[in-house]
Amino acid sequence: METYYNPADLPKFGDMSEGSPELWKKFNAWYGEVFKEGALSEREKALIALAVAHAVQCPYCIDAYTQESLAKGADLEQMTEAVHVASAIRGGASLVHGVQMKNVNSKLSM
Repeated sequence: METYYNPADLPKFGDMSEGSPELWKKFNAWYGEVFKEGALSEREKALIALAVAHAVQCPYCIDAYTQESLAKGADLEQMTEAVHVASAIRGGASLVHGVQMKNVNSKLSM
């Protein structure tokens, strides 16, 4: 089945180095450091990345961080809970912007 986001494109991510290899090298160095064990475990970081991937709706990231979360020892229950956390934050962020709508409504309805 053909889709806009082709899963076969995920392994081509490294091709983004073409045209700007130095920036790609710097990105990879930083990216690698971010996901190393630190105050948070690699499993926790993978779950955070999975949640963020859902919030920003990146299918490539969802694919990659589902695999990474599983590889780091997360299970379906933990991954699903992480997705619900992201969904709650995204929903809340949409709702809180309703205050802006109410402010404009109040100004224009005077």
